[in-house]
Amino acid sequence: MDPISRKRHTPPPELGPLLAAARQRSGLGLRETARRAGLNHQYLQRLETGQRVPSMSVAKVLAEVLALDEAERAVLLAAALPDAGRDYPGRRRPGSKIGTRTGAHGHQLATE
Repeated sequence: MDPISRKRHTPPPELGPLLAAARQRSGLGLRETARRAGLNHQYLQRLETGQRVPSMSVAKVLAEVLALDEAERAVLLAAALPDAGRDYPGRRRPGSKIGTRTGAHGHQLATE
């Protein structure tokens, strides 16, 4: 069986500043935003600094948590990858259920 090849994607330059501005506008800190979205705060920081591109499921959760307007949501979802992170085909075993999972500190993390 051939392994699935993965390649690194570069986010559009406006994505990180858009996320950071939306988070600041919402009055949430980095850690609180990450907690509400079920993400690691370091991962969220990498999204805001343009070092990572979100998966489609992460983008949808962030759009809700940050209450993005229609234009911001469109930019975020256009940049999101359908087969990365939580959405990576090799990540879940066939038949596994999608729901909640427990983080490192026992917090319930949302998954799609």
